[in-house]
Amino acid sequence: MAKPLVFVHGFACTHADWQPLAAHFGPHHPIFAPDLRGHGATHARPEDCSIETYGSDIAALLEGKDLKGAVLIGHSMGCRVVLQAYLNAPDRVAAIALIDGSFQGSRPPVAIEDYPNVARKMFEQMFLAPSELGTAIIERALRLPATVGAALFPRMARWDAENMERALAAVKVPLLVIQSTYLNAERKRVALKAGETTPWLDLVRRNVPHARIEIISGMGHFPQLEAPQAVIKYLVGLIDA
Repeated sequence: MAKPLVFVHGFACTHADWQPLAAHFGPHHPIFAPDLRGHGATHARPEDCSIETYGSDIAALLEGKDLKGAVLIGHSMGCRVVLQAYLNAPDRVAAIALIDGSFQGSRPPVAIEDYPNVARKMFEQMFLAPSELGTAIIERALRLPATVGAALFPRMARWDAENMERALAAVKVPLLVIQSTYLNAERKRVALKAGETTPWLDLVRRNVPHARIEIISGMGHFPQLEAPQAVIKYLVGLIDA
């Protein structure tokens, strides 16, 4: 039986980020790509938007649809969500893929008082050069309700500090990490070169020795849209294993 694929988008994003991958895998696998609470077509109160809640929602999807042997694929914030979902429902997961994830460390979460300004600066860094794709994604990020963005962003940092290492260490299924960028010491996003490592990748290696790490160089933070064929190539090896 074909493995079901569950795609989880990032902060201030939507299910649309998975269109190239869903189109490729859809003819052969059941595809699930929900909009998380507060994002896209899924409205929510700010207090209901957190990594813990999102992880519970994905686990509930696995349970409600009676999905078994699922492959969880997360991008950016979605990496945290699929790790939390695995903690909640490990018996339903066959493999995990993390696309351009990060780790914010144990520093105190920073409150966001001007979400539109913060979001614009953050998303502008996610692309190596101006493009139509970048402009569209930046504009979409600005449509996230400011109350949701301001509440959710510091909760991501708090989840990292409290749960990231525990979540990674719990992974017993195949884990694929596809990385194209990283946050440097100044918290600026830059492209990752072949052969380079980062604190996030080092954290993965320490906690998940069996993880497979692949670098897509010369791309921004959205490799599933900027270089979908490269991402598909690596995912095929995970899904068909």
